[in-house]
Amino acid sequence: MTSTDIKNDRLLRVAKGQVEGIEYPPMWVMRQAGRYLPEYNATKGDNDFFAVCRNKELASTITMQPIERYDLIDAAIIFSDILVVPQALGMTVEMIEKRGPSFPQPLRDPKVDLARLSKNVDVVAELGYVFDAIKETKKKLGGKVPLYGFVGAPWTLMSYMIEGGGSKMFTECKKWIFQYPEESKELLQMVTDVCIDFLEQQVVAGADIVQVFDSWAGELAPHDFREFSLPYLRQISAELPKRLAARGLEKVPMTVFAKGAWYALEDLCESGYDVVGLDWTFDPAEAVKIARGRVTLQGNLDPNTLYGGRDAIKKGVERMLKGFAGAKGRHIVNLGHGITPGVNPDDLAYFFEQVEKIGREVYGQAKQ
Repeated sequence: MTSTDIKNDRLLRVAKGQVEGIEYPPMWVMRQAGRYLPEYNATKGDNDFFAVCRNKELASTITMQPIERYDLIDAAIIFSDILVVPQALGMTVEMIEKRGPSFPQPLRDPKVDLARLSKNVDVVAELGYVFDAIKETKKKLGGKVPLYGFVGAPWTLMSYMIEGGGSKMFTECKKWIFQYPEESKELLQMVTDVCIDFLEQQVVAGADIVQVFDSWAGELAPHDFREFSLPYLRQISAELPKRLAARGLEKVPMTVFAKGAWYALEDLCESGYDVVGLDWTFDPAEAVKIARGRVTLQGNLDPNTLYGGRDAIKKGVERMLKGFAGAKGRHIVNLGHGITPGVNPDDLAYFFEQVEKIGREVYGQAKQ
C-alpha cells in the first residue's frame, strides 16, 4: 500500500508541507495506545510488556484501539518501545511494573562493556516481531489512516543503556561523554547504525511516516547536544531516504522530537527532518518565527492539561492553535509529551473535538 491508497492522508500531506485543502490541523498523541485506555489494560492483562510487543496480534490490536475509539485521530503509531534497540544489541531490558524500564547489567566501563554489544546486528532476525506487527496493523487499518513507525534517538538510547533505566541526574552517561568522549561516539555510532536499519525495515513493512524520539535531549548542554546528539540525528535523516530509494520505495516523512532541547530549534529545523516535534516548554508563536516555514511543527499542549477539566482543555487548545496560526497550516497537533495513564479517555475525546472545532475557526480566519 502506498501513501496514495490511504483514505485520510491529511497528516501525511501536512508533514510534507502540502496544506492546500486542510480545514483544521491533523492530530494524534504520543503513547495514544496505552494504559489510560481500559481496553489496553484488558488486552495486556498480566502479560509481560515486551511479550506483548513481540506478539503481532496483541501489538496490532493495541495499536488499533485508539483508532477505533476516536474518529478524529489522523494516524496510528505502532505499539512497541524504543528500548527494543538495546535488546537487539544484546542487552537485557525488563519492564518493571510501576517503575519502568530496567537494565540488570548496564554499560559502565567502556573498555569492557562495549565488547558486550552485538556487532553487525541483523534487525530482521532480532526485531522481526515489530515488522510483523506493522504488517498485521496495516491489514487491520485498511488504509483508514497512516501508520507511524519510530525509534529512540542514539543519545537517548545510550543514556538508558548506561544509566540502567530512567535517571534524574544522568551521572553515569555524562561521565562517559566527559571522560570517554571517543568511546561514547563509538557507542553512539553503533546505536545509530541499528536505528537506521530498524527504521528502514519498518518502512519496508508498511510504516507511512516515522518519528525519532530524543526523550533525554534536554539533559545535554547546547554544545554537548551538538556533539553527542545532533550529528547522529542528522545521520538518520540523511541515510534513511537513501536506503529507501535504493529499494525503489518513496521517501516517507520523518519527524524528530527532541524533548527539552528548546535551545536547538534552529539546528533541528536544519537537521533534515520534515517535522519537528515540540514539548510544552516552547511558545508556539516563537517556534513559528524560528522555523520560518522550513518544517512542519508538531505539538505541543502540556499533557497535564487533560487533568484540568473541560474548560482548561478548551482554553489550552485555543491558545495552542492561535499560537501556531502563523505556521499557515504547517502544524500537526499533539501533546508536548506522551499521554499519561490517569487521563480520562473522554477528556482526550474532548481535546480532539476542540481541536477540530477551534481549528476550523482559526484556519478560517487565517484564510480571510
